[in-house]
Amino acid sequence: MADDSPPTRPAGTHPVDEVLPVPRLALYGFQHVLAFYAGAVVIPILLAGALGLSDQQLIYLINADLFTCGIATIIQSLGFWKVGVRLPIVQGVTFTAVAPMIAIGQGAENGTAALLAIYGATMTAGLLILLLAPFLGRVLWLFPPVVTGTVLTIMGLVLLPNAITDAAGGAGAEDFGSWKHLGYAGGTLLFILALYRLRRPFISSIAVLLGLVGGTLVSFALGDTDFDQVGESAWLGVTTPFHFGTPTFQIGAILAMMLVMMVTVVETVGDSKATGEIVGKEVTDDDITRALRADGVSTFLGGTLNAFPYTCFAQNVGLVRLTGVRSRYVVVAAGVIMMILGLFPKAAAYVAAIPPDVLGGAAIAMFGTVAVVGIQTLAQADLRQERNSLIVAISIGMALLPTTLPDFGESMPRDVAAVLDSGITLGSLTAIILNLVFNVLTRTPPPGPEEIPATEPSTAA
Repeated sequence: MADDSPPTRPAGTHPVDEVLPVPRLALYGFQHVLAFYAGAVVIPILLAGALGLSDQQLIYLINADLFTCGIATIIQSLGFWKVGVRLPIVQGVTFTAVAPMIAIGQGAENGTAALLAIYGATMTAGLLILLLAPFLGRVLWLFPPVVTGTVLTIMGLVLLPNAITDAAGGAGAEDFGSWKHLGYAGGTLLFILALYRLRRPFISSIAVLLGLVGGTLVSFALGDTDFDQVGESAWLGVTTPFHFGTPTFQIGAILAMMLVMMVTVVETVGDSKATGEIVGKEVTDDDITRALRADGVSTFLGGTLNAFPYTCFAQNVGLVRLTGVRSRYVVVAAGVIMMILGLFPKAAAYVAAIPPDVLGGAAIAMFGTVAVVGIQTLAQADLRQERNSLIVAISIGMALLPTTLPDFGESMPRDVAAVLDSGITLGSLTAIILNLVFNVLTRTPPPGPEEIPATEPSTAA
């Protein structure tokens, strides 16, 4: 019988620093790429549609994004000098940037001019975060568990509707919500759960990968998925700096992008601390500083290499939790695979062939796990204190406003609408502000647990 137990680590080596055999590095890394891929390509697709970009420009944006994501992930997980948190964290384009980038682009005369304004703002914001990282890393008292736990919970809750939309066939599907799509999504999710039920360490660690591959093969066998785009894609697509021209620097665009980056600071702090808890490694202020420096460097490179602002990808934090694979070198391998996909569009086309319903089924488990990590972080906060429970309740409620009312900020000024259109942005800012009001600026310290009277059990029938 094959031995599925993990390889023995050298004495004194933390699981995060363990270098697995190359086959496992490649396999686990590819699973991270599959989990990350949809989120990576959806932002160029949304941006291209809003700015009226050509198909050729869109293909280039996707390739540039994948290539830069690979570099950013390696910087964050492998690290160099005082840059990179050195944890199994995947870097991807922040969803928070979508609305501001579209707003920046809509004020430009054409799609190319819009991209150049976005890239100028991205480079500037990345450089500022890099310079401010030492200061930002020393104000973690502004992000106690009640804030970081709320932000992570919000991320999971806000991402879940995207997973459910994919499970129903994707927003553009003519038969959206049909039993066929729900069957593929449900079958993929059940298959993943069945693999976990086997309780074999190795099988469980690649359950999501096997679920995605299995669901795609079933869909292909039944004639609902094809690989035609593979034959139509070019073999080589090299990303070059400033492909669209020299970036432009506009004050309004830079301010909007700085707001995006300040929100990603919260995401990075939350994801880094959550990952540290998952892998059993303490995350210090210096670690946070290195993580923020990596965000700054990656975002600056994003503007240089025709990509976007970068931050920790929450769904891959959930994947680390699901798989139990803690080695950061797995994520380094994922970064190398991303760079390869960014160089070879034909190879990336195979990954793109995963149908939305299959991906949605797996994403339900991953995004839900992000929310669970947030709830576990909230358990460190004393929610018996009314002020803390209000912070959580109101922040989650505000985060769900853009989800339930998509046109919520339509009549507002453009910069205000950029905040109101993002549930993660709105909920995160609400948590930060309410924590400042209730727990930081208040002159009366929060009561300790021993000062809070126990609630009498209800005797009502």
